[in-house]
Amino acid sequence: MSPLGQVLASSRPLSWVNTAFPFGAAYLLAGGGPDALFWLGCLWFLIPYNLLMYGINDVFDYESDLRNPRKGGVEGVVLDRRVHRLTIWAAVVSNVPFVVLFAAVGSVASNLVLTISIFAVVAYSAPVLRFKERPFLDSITSSTHFVSPAVFGLALADARGHEVELGVTVVAALVGFFLWGVGSHAFGAVQDVTADRAADIGSIGTVLGARNTTWFALAAYLLAGVCLLALPWPATLAALLVLPYAANIAPFLSVTDETCEQANAGWRRFLWLNFLTGFLVTQLLIWISLR
Repeated sequence: MSPLGQVLASSRPLSWVNTAFPFGAAYLLAGGGPDALFWLGCLWFLIPYNLLMYGINDVFDYESDLRNPRKGGVEGVVLDRRVHRLTIWAAVVSNVPFVVLFAAVGSVASNLVLTISIFAVVAYSAPVLRFKERPFLDSITSSTHFVSPAVFGLALADARGHEVELGVTVVAALVGFFLWGVGSHAFGAVQDVTADRAADIGSIGTVLGARNTTWFALAAYLLAGVCLLALPWPATLAALLVLPYAANIAPFLSVTDETCEQANAGWRRFLWLNFLTGFLVTQLLIWISLR
């Protein structure tokens, strides 16, 4: 693979939509409309944001990735040492223009969200901070990566003159989404429990153990569904969308630390399940908008 191909692959193209969609949906629902900021925001959260998030991760996780059999496909490339500097530069250069633009057109609130979002992305993998190695903070930070684009979409729309009220509906949707993210990250950590302990890497999985972490993920998914029940009809139907995720991890509720790698099958299904969920959420949003 060419150097540029490796850099692009490090942004996890399969996951691009997971950050662009929350921003776009939130911005539109807040009354922003398909204007220039909408398209620029979607573009930023589609590629540069993911390059910053995953590219930095692949650079600073290089040594552990070499020993991780999961790496090398849809779950992340193993970047050649020769492209580490290029990856960092590409991540910085591709993100700075968007950050400067949104900071210039935003408000105090939107810029605060923007700052938190960028900090969470960098802090997760960067040396010294390494939030990914701090149990529980790892799941919280990971969820912030995906929820903050939605919060930023709301804040940016508000900054552009569209009044956004943080009522029960908005808060319930964001909390539900956040809990979904926490559960998803926790389940993703299950498959690496043995490898992380061997490498003396901390995570929610190494602290709770494979089985308890899987149950923790299940509880987070179900609590997310409970939060979404607070939404008005027909948005309430979004609560049903956590059930496929719960069903996906159900076969691994008895997993042990020794058999933790079996959870990788569930994680691979999770990656594709996101596309189905995104499609169903889109249809639900269209239904709501046409009522």
